[in-house]
Amino acid sequence: MKNMRRIERQMEEKQALELLQQGEYGILATTDRNHQPYGIPLSYVLINNSIYFHCAAAEGHKLQNIAENSKVCFTIVAHTHLLPEKFSTEYKSVIVFGIASIIDDNEEKIMALREFVKKYSGAFILEGNQYIENAQHKTIVFKLMIQSFKGKHRV
Repeated sequence: MKNMRRIERQMEEKQALELLQQGEYGILATTDRNHQPYGIPLSYVLINNSIYFHCAAAEGHKLQNIAENSKVCFTIVAHTHLLPEKFSTEYKSVIVFGIASIIDDNEEKIMALREFVKKYSGAFILEGNQYIENAQHKTIVFKLMIQSFKGKHRV
C-alpha cells in the first residue's frame, strides 16, 4: 500500500481496527476480466483480523469477479460531519486490501453467520440461529484475508 499523502490524518493501527470492528457497512470493490470496477455496499463482520461477508448462492457480479480476480478492496466511512463553512467534512475511514475467497468449511461458515446475527440482530439470537439453519445452504460466505489496511480521519 502506498504511503498516505496527508500523513497527519493517518490513524494509528489500533484505532483503524477498532473502527473496522464497529463499522456497520462497507463498500467492496472488485474488477471483472475487462478491468471494469464494481463496488457494492454490504454488511460485514471482522473476526480475527479477517473480514467476512455473504451473499445468496446465485450468480452475480461479486461472485464472478472474485472467481476471476480474488484481489479486492474494502472501504468503510463512519462518523461523518459536514463542515460547510470550511468546505470540508469530519470523518473516519478505513481502506483494506486483501484476498477474498469462499469459505468451504461449514463450521467456519456457521461461525461467521452467527457473528452477523450478534452484530446486526443481537436481540434475536435464537431466531437468528434458526434462520441460519434454514438458509445456510442458500448462502455463500466469503473471507477477506487482510493484506494491508490504513485508517484516515479528520476530526
